[in-house]
Amino acid sequence: MLEFRLPDLGEGLADAELVSWAVAVGDIVELNQPIADVETAKAVVSLPSPFAGRVVELLARPGDTVAVGAPLIRVRAAGADDAASDTGRTSVLVGYGPEAEATSRRRPVGPPSHSVSPPGEADTEPHRPGNAAATPAARKLARELGLDLWFIAGSGPGGAVTVEDVRGAVPVSQPHPAAPATVAGADSEAVRPSAREERTPISGIRKRTATAMSNSARTIPQAAAFVTVDCTASMELLDHLRSTKSFAGLTLTPLALVAKAALAALADFPGMNVCWDEAAQEIVTKHYVNLGIAVATERGLLVPNIKEAQTLSLRDLAREIAWLAETARAGGATTAELRGGTFTITNIGVYGVDTGVPLVNPGESAILCLGSIRKQPWVVRDEIAVRWVTTLGVGFDHRMIDGEQAARFLATTAGFLEDPLTLLGRA
Repeated sequence: MLEFRLPDLGEGLADAELVSWAVAVGDIVELNQPIADVETAKAVVSLPSPFAGRVVELLARPGDTVAVGAPLIRVRAAGADDAASDTGRTSVLVGYGPEAEATSRRRPVGPPSHSVSPPGEADTEPHRPGNAAATPAARKLARELGLDLWFIAGSGPGGAVTVEDVRGAVPVSQPHPAAPATVAGADSEAVRPSAREERTPISGIRKRTATAMSNSARTIPQAAAFVTVDCTASMELLDHLRSTKSFAGLTLTPLALVAKAALAALADFPGMNVCWDEAAQEIVTKHYVNLGIAVATERGLLVPNIKEAQTLSLRDLAREIAWLAETARAGGATTAELRGGTFTITNIGVYGVDTGVPLVNPGESAILCLGSIRKQPWVVRDEIAVRWVTTLGVGFDHRMIDGEQAARFLATTAGFLEDPLTLLGRA
């Protein structure tokens, strides 16, 4: 019997979430055949099988968070003696019994333990309140309705909860979460809360984002500063560059120029590109910039970063930003691209928002926020003119960065956007 354990996927990661299985119990797998997708550090990784043989057990379910080194799958080697292979087989589902420390579940699991059932079959342990044996379809429906299987009486084989049991759920020892409720001001018609509410399990990117932002708010004393800037000259420069041969075929956006301006300002204010070493009680100054670009994707917010961004020209920076954003939205961002950032830029202006207060990513010290760029009345040499105007904001870790330093960095970045020719002169 061969057992495949979750490998170390690099970057010191301690666990990964199982996204989906590509095989089922009883399937024949070949060497290096993809068997599962796992998500770690916001990147989805396909795991190849290190064995050839028949799948005997799947030791985790989609949604489980599995620790590095914890077992994922058991395979009977091709040609192995079945009787010998079955001897001493006592494995249990990760998250139950003796393997409980290896994984964390979305939903707390009670005292009873049971093995993984082959796909399509129900758990067979007799059901009673507190024992959530159920068919896979019933589990899915219960999650969608926000119901707890532990309090639904089962009528299936061995007392397993069926889809019909979930739909007609009857309280066992507590008021059922889907009990009818009356809408105020309406007729006496009862409306099930499940028809008005939707529950989504916290997992994947949302789970990791929540953890990172909670850590940020809890551990970093944050402050922010803002400046409104006339960026008309920058917009005119971008229009000109788009028509040149050097930028042909490139997506040249204001974000690329803002990134270039921020990188130049970081060279003048390296104290904005630092991190806090709690164990050593030291401030670590980075003489390189791994520039994080916040990207909204269908799976959630991702922040891949451009390594050594301070070495790139505006042309190369524009290409890298466009490629990184496209890759992230397509789900192709690698673990390496999602880790190791030193300074981040977030662009909320694309949604028509003027400004915001961004939270600093743990491990960094500052984040720059770009607001919408729109035409507004502006005073130019004591006269009102229509100009392209935007607001920049910077959130920063007040343990390492004082208000004066943050303000000077922000003013310098704004100055480059007001007069971008001075910025290009430094490229």
